[in-house]
Amino acid sequence: MILGTRNLAYHLVYHGARILAETFASLECEGWDRLPKGPCLIASNHQSFLDPPLVGASLPFEIAFVARKSLFHNPVFGGVIRACRAIPLDRDEADLAAVRRALATLAEGRKLLIFPEGTRSADGRLLPAKAGAGLLALRSGVPVVPVRIRGARDVLPRGAAVPMGGARIRIRFGQAIPARDLDPGKEHPERYLEASRRVLAAIARLPDSDDPGL
Repeated sequence: MILGTRNLAYHLVYHGARILAETFASLECEGWDRLPKGPCLIASNHQSFLDPPLVGASLPFEIAFVARKSLFHNPVFGGVIRACRAIPLDRDEADLAAVRRALATLAEGRKLLIFPEGTRSADGRLLPAKAGAGLLALRSGVPVVPVRIRGARDVLPRGAAVPMGGARIRIRFGQAIPARDLDPGKEHPERYLEASRRVLAAIARLPDSDDPGL
C-alpha cells in the first residue's frame, strides 16, 4: 500500500505502525475501500494506545485524528502528533476549541478518526458512548464509517509499557452511515448522546466471532 501524502511525520508514524504490527502481530484490514470520497468521520472502538496509528496505517491516504491533550505535553511525541495535525482534546471538560477544530477539519474535506467511547477499554468490551461523536456527526452532516478493531489490546493493552507478540490484529471498516440516519431529532433530550449510541451500535454490529465481548 502506497501512502499518498508528503507529510514526513505522518510517513514516520504510518510506517512505524506497520513495522510494529509486522513484528509483534499480523495485521488484517477489511473494507477500507468503503470509505466515501470527501470528508467523513471514522468512528472506531478503542482498545489500545495503538489504535490511531493502526487505523491510519490501514489506509493509503492521510487522516486527521483527535488525541487527549496530555499527550501533547511530551516534547517528542507531542511534536510528532502535532506534525500529523492531531487535534488536542481536554477530556475533563467541554472542549469547545477541539470541537471547532474538528468541524473545521471536516469542512476542509478531510477524514477524521474519533473514538465514541472517549477512552480505551480495559477488557476490550465496549464502554458507554460519549456525546462527542454524535455532536460532530450532526453538526457537520458528514457520513460516519464504523470501524471495529480486534487484537490491538493483545499487543499493547491499557496500562502496558511494552508491546507483546503473537497477536492477530483485525481492522474492519463498515458501510458509511448518513448523518441523518443517526439523528433522533432536535426534540430528543439527549440528541448528540443518542447519535453517539447509534454509532457505537453500528460498531458492535460489525461481525467478529473471535471477540465475544463485543
